Amino acid sequence: MSTTNLTAGEVMDRSAALMNDPQKTDYTYAAQLPYLNMAIDELVENLEESNSSPTNMTSPPIVVPVGSYKITPPEHVDLPHYPSDLVEVQGIGERASGSGDPFIPLARRDFLQAFPISQSLIFWHWEDQIIKFNPSGALGPREIQIQYVRGALSLATSEFTVIGLINARSYLSYKTAALCSFYIGENPSRAEGLNDQAENALERLNGINNKGRQQIMTRHRPFRAAYKARGGF
Repeated sequence: MSTTNLTAGEVMDRSAALMNDPQKTDYTYAAQLPYLNMAIDELVENLEESNSSPTNMTSPPIVVPVGSYKITPPEHVDLPHYPSDLVEVQGIGERASGSGDPFIPLARRDFLQAFPISQSLIFWHWEDQIIKFNPSGALGPREIQIQYVRGALSLATSEFTVIGLINARSYLSYKTAALCSFYIGENPSRAEGLNDQAENALERLNGINNKGRQQIMTRHRPFRAAYKARGGF
C-alpha cells in the first residue's frame, strides 16, 4: 500500500528481515541508519537525474525589489532567497509585483550581460549558485516564480523519521539491506542479489512516477541508463 507516512524504522525492519535478522540482533537501527541514509542519497540523486515527478516543484512568488537583480541561497546575507530545497532551476517567469497577471517566461542566458533598465528583468542567469537578472534591474518591483528540481527527501536521524515518499519502501529496503550485507555482513553474494532487487524496484518507481507526467505508457529504462527530461513555463 502506498503511503507518505513511511518511517525509517519500517524500512530497517524490512531490511533486517531480508538479512535473516528480523529481531535486529546484529542489524540494529543504529547499525543500519548510516546505510539507510546512503540509500536515500542514491534515491534522491536518481530521482533528480530522471527529473521524476516527486522532484518537480514550483516556488511561491518571490518579490525582486527595485535596485535588486539577484536571488540568493537561503544562507546568503542578501535578500531575496530562493527555496532551500532547490537543486536545479528549470525555468523562471516574471510579472509586476502584486498584479495577479500570468507569469511570463524569462529567457535563460549563459553569460551575464547588462541591458538598459526596463519594466522587465529581461533574462535569468545561473552563476555561483545565485540566480541573476539584468544587472540594471527593473523600473519597479517584480514577482518571479521558479520551476525547479528539488531535493525530494531528507536524511533519517532515527527510526522515527518519516521518509514521506510514496512507493519508496521497496527500493530503500532492498538497497539498505544490500549495503549492510556488503559492508557489515561482508557477504558480497547476498549483497549482489539484494542490489539487483533494489535496481528492479527503482525501475518500477521511476516508471510509475513518469507515467502520469508523460501521459503515455512508459517503457522500462535500460539497466543503469541515464534519462533526462526538462520542462519549463
